[in-house]
Amino acid sequence: MSQPVPPPNQPYGQPQGGNPFAGGQQQPGAPFGGGPAPFTPAPPARNNVALGVVAAVVSAVVAAAIYGAIIGATKHEIGYAAVGVGFIVGFASGKLGGRNPVLPVLSAVLSLVAVYFGQLLGEAMIAAKETPLTVSEIFFDHFSLLNEAWKTDADFLTYVFFVIAAIAAFSGAKKAAE
Repeated sequence: MSQPVPPPNQPYGQPQGGNPFAGGQQQPGAPFGGGPAPFTPAPPARNNVALGVVAAVVSAVVAAAIYGAIIGATKHEIGYAAVGVGFIVGFASGKLGGRNPVLPVLSAVLSLVAVYFGQLLGEAMIAAKETPLTVSEIFFDHFSLLNEAWKTDADFLTYVFFVIAAIAAFSGAKKAAE
C-alpha cells in the first residue's frame, strides 16, 4: 500500500505527520503553536461603587450571622471574630468596588452594624438555650429586652471590638482596592 502524500503547501510549515510540534516549528502569533487565542479575558469588574456597596451589605449580613453563631456557641465575645467581620466587609467592598473613597467609610459603618447585630444574635442564641423561646422569637418579638440584656452585658472590651472591627473594615477596603 502506498502512503498518503501531504499537499505541497501546508500551512505554517507543519511536518508531514501533521504534528506542528514534531519539527520544533510554531505557528506565528500563537504560544505553543495552537493558533491565536480565541478571545482576551475581560478584566475583573473594578471601580463599581454600586457593586461595592452591595458586596459590603451582603458580606455584613453573612458575617453578622457567623459572628452571632460563634458567640452563641461559645457564650463569649471573641475579638478575632470581630476583626474578621470588619475585614470581610471591607475586603468585599474594596475588591468589587474599587478605590472610591466612600467605600472604606461605608465598610467601617457596616462592620459596626454587623458586629452589633452579631452580638445581639449571639445573645439571642444564649437566651434561647435557657428559655422556651426560639432565637427568632427572642430577636424579633422581644428585641427591646434583648437590647437591654446586651447593654447590661456590654463592657469596655465590647466597645474595643467595635473599634477594631471598624479599623479592620477601613483598612481591608483600602488594601483590597489596590
